[in-house]
Amino acid sequence: MAKFVHSMIRVRDEARSVAFYGKAFGLTVAERLDFEDFTLVYLSNDENDFELELTINKGTEAPYELGNGYGHAAFVVDDLEAEHARFEAEGFAPRKIVDFKNGGERVARFFFVADPDGYQIEVIAKGGRFK
Repeated sequence: MAKFVHSMIRVRDEARSVAFYGKAFGLTVAERLDFEDFTLVYLSNDENDFELELTINKGTEAPYELGNGYGHAAFVVDDLEAEHARFEAEGFAPRKIVDFKNGGERVARFFFVADPDGYQIEVIAKGGRFK
């Protein structure tokens, strides 16, 4: 068996990204490893063991090209409407809530928000397959 432990994204501004993920999703720094050319910051919360690894390449000023292969990360929340309102109040500019259906049956309710580097994040209402 294999255990999925983290996913990595490259970010330009460590403090800005740590603040965003802390305010938006309650992630805190689990560990920070500083190297000569880059820094790794592992973010997590008490909800699970999975971590988000932020890689900060020192001296990188230009935005990263996200390409067309990256899709999104997803977080599940208990109260989608309250989180949407909180994101708006924080100035995170969440997109509208979507009621996603297949053949008339609800698959999920969600909205998207972009992190400071433009990575897309789906915020999904808890329920169904999203527990």
